Amino acid sequence: MIGLLTGIVVSTDTDRCILDVNGVGYLVSASSRTLANLPAAPEKTRLLIETVVREDAIQLFGFLTSDEQEWFRLLTTVQGVGAKVALAILSVATPGDLVLSISAGDKAALTRAAGVGVRLAERIVTELKSKVGKMPAGGATAVGRSVTGNAGSVESDALQALAGLGFRRAEAWPVLSRILVEHEGATLDKVIRLALKDLAR
Repeated sequence: MIGLLTGIVVSTDTDRCILDVNGVGYLVSASSRTLANLPAAPEKTRLLIETVVREDAIQLFGFLTSDEQEWFRLLTTVQGVGAKVALAILSVATPGDLVLSISAGDKAALTRAAGVGVRLAERIVTELKSKVGKMPAGGATAVGRSVTGNAGSVESDALQALAGLGFRRAEAWPVLSRILVEHEGATLDKVIRLALKDLAR
């Protein structure tokens, strides 16, 4: 099983790329977000790989971050969400977006992905809502930096995220302020999860 590829980007398409690893060209499917962040050919890059073995083919799915790979694995546990649909979801939503959308039961956000209808979005929310708290939210963790120690930035980003979910600043700000005091140094995804739990009461 292939878990990682380091090679030269030969070409990219709308849903896949070719990596030259020591003279062997690997066809790797990926989200449009990952493909957009690959260096231009013929630069070198590294992709985490999820290998899917089928009766008629061996497929490789690539990810720039472990966060995206973990979400791919989780999404494909839902009935009706195959690898193609999981990549479509990851093309329109970051790990952080998924944490917020699923926590808030925002099915509309999921239907923006190709192949995801209302029923499938509802199934995703229902099956994953209890698991989303343990999932990475991307952003800071994806690039190896921490938001710890920058409460102002965390508060601003959290306010913006909550506003996107329909919460007014007037109701979200007091909750966020209290959480930041009670959980000093908390990461952005933890602050958002705590705020959503409080605001949902």
